[in-house]
Amino acid sequence: MTNSAMTTEPGFNIPDPSEVERLEGKVSDTEWSVRCQLAATYRLCGLYGWTDLVFTHISARLPDEDGEERFLINPYGIMFDEMTASSLVKIDLDGNIKQDTPYFINPAGFTIHSAVHAAREDAGCVMHVHTPYGIAVSAQKKGLRRYSQFSMQVQSDLAYHDYEGIALDLPERERIVADMGSKSLLMLRNHGTLTTGPNCAIAFLRMYFLENACKAQILAQAAGGEEHLNEEPEDMGARVYQQGAAAFMPGLGDNLIWPGLMRKLKKVNPGYDY
Repeated sequence: MTNSAMTTEPGFNIPDPSEVERLEGKVSDTEWSVRCQLAATYRLCGLYGWTDLVFTHISARLPDEDGEERFLINPYGIMFDEMTASSLVKIDLDGNIKQDTPYFINPAGFTIHSAVHAAREDAGCVMHVHTPYGIAVSAQKKGLRRYSQFSMQVQSDLAYHDYEGIALDLPERERIVADMGSKSLLMLRNHGTLTTGPNCAIAFLRMYFLENACKAQILAQAAGGEEHLNEEPEDMGARVYQQGAAAFMPGLGDNLIWPGLMRKLKKVNPGYDY
C-alpha cells in the first residue's frame, strides 16, 4: 500500500536502511542513478559535518511519471551517514509519497524544496543545511562578506530570505521564490543555507564553497574586530566570481570532483548505493 502519511506516529518503527528491499532493477535505470547520487550526497554531508541529526533535507528531481513531477527526499529518522539509494522516498510536488515504503517524511522538509523545484526547472537538486558557521553568518546583518576567495566565488550568486519561523506555512513558498529569483544559492536568515544545481554534484560543490566561505568569515571575525579585516571591493568580487564560474558548470565541476568524492565515500563509508 502506498504510504501518503506526512505526520509522525508515536512508536513508529523506523527500519534500518541497510535492511529494506533493494530497489536496483525494480526502478528505471535513470531513477536508480539519481537515487545513488542523492544517497551519496547525504553521506557526503555527514562526512563534512553538515548535518543537524535528521532535521535538514536534500531533494532531487526525477523524470516525470504519467505527466506528473516526482522527487526524492530522505525518510524521516534516518541519519545522513547511513542513507541508502533504496531508502530514499519518492514524492510528488505536494509531498505525497508515491511508492511502497516503510518510511514517512518530515512535512516541513519539503516546504522549502517544493517551492524551489516548482519555480526552477534548473533545480535538479536542492540542498538545505543547518550548520553553525552558516547560521552564524545568516544572523549577521551584512550577511556574507568578501573576506575570502571562497565567498567571492559564490557571493554574486547568493540571495537572502528573512526568517519566518519553522518552514511549515505553504504561503512562505512564494516569498522564498521571489527572494531567490534566478540565484543558485540562498541564505535563510537566522536559519541556514541552501544551494541548487542541475544535479547533486553541482549543488554539493556550491554548498562546499558557501559553507567554507561562512567558516572563513567567522574565523576571521573571531581573530579581531572588523576594523582589522580586509574586505575586497565589489568589482573584485565580481571578477573572482566570473573567474570561478566554470567550476559550477555541468561537465566540469561534476566530472572533475564528483568521481573523486565517490571514491572517497567507498573507502570511508561504503553502502550508499544499496
